[in-house]
Amino acid sequence: MNIALRLSYDGTAYHGWQVQKNGASIQETLTKAVNKLLGCDAYVSGVGRTDAGVHARRYVANCKADCTIPLDRLPLALNSLLPEDIAVSGALCVPDDFDARFDCTKKEYAYYLYPSRLRDPFLSHRAYRFPYALDAERMRRGAQHFVGRQDFAAVRAMGTPVKSTVRTVFWCEVDELPDGLLRIRVCGDGFLYNMVRAIAGTLVYVGSGKLAPDEVRTVLDSLERAAAGPTLPAHGLFMNRLWYEHTPALDAFALDAP
Repeated sequence: MNIALRLSYDGTAYHGWQVQKNGASIQETLTKAVNKLLGCDAYVSGVGRTDAGVHARRYVANCKADCTIPLDRLPLALNSLLPEDIAVSGALCVPDDFDARFDCTKKEYAYYLYPSRLRDPFLSHRAYRFPYALDAERMRRGAQHFVGRQDFAAVRAMGTPVKSTVRTVFWCEVDELPDGLLRIRVCGDGFLYNMVRAIAGTLVYVGSGKLAPDEVRTVLDSLERAAAGPTLPAHGLFMNRLWYEHTPALDAFALDAP
């Protein structure tokens, strides 16, 4: 049986999704729970890599294993073996050829900013504190230059080699939240290494007045990483929403509210 798992996690204590030699990872922790519960040696595949400290409001993984536990009870059984900062919220039987990573058609990430000179200990691992005011309207105008199919080399950190730095961004939006946070939401068909964090850093430059909104176009056209803003810290980033548009039942499963 090929089982899709819907989960969320706080990535503060982990070295990202992928198994690492030097520390705990989400993948390793979830795999151990699955194998212990089901008495198997399954490989758990995830929708994508998240770096150390990055969180997920929505994440989909899958594994192939014999399971006699009813799937509506599987999340509770797995959660009894998982730490408090990882939670499985759904399980679904999917076709044998389904792969959480390769069948995902769109991903949305959210980056949270907290413009304040004062620290908030309750946000220290959830949002990036910027010590000056940010102009959200300027950021919204600058964000529109990231939308479309184009070369994103200027907002890519060097990491895993890729054949192309061209990606499609479906939307890039800046929201002002009631608690004083700013949220940058970026949805695309795929992302380069640290791309969203570099987009967020560039929009901070726009919001603080260091770049004009229309200068984002010049930054992207330059294809030069040095022309863009900084790569912001990982702790403000969340994998937010996922789409599996070729499999309607799974699409509804992945998008179901946490």
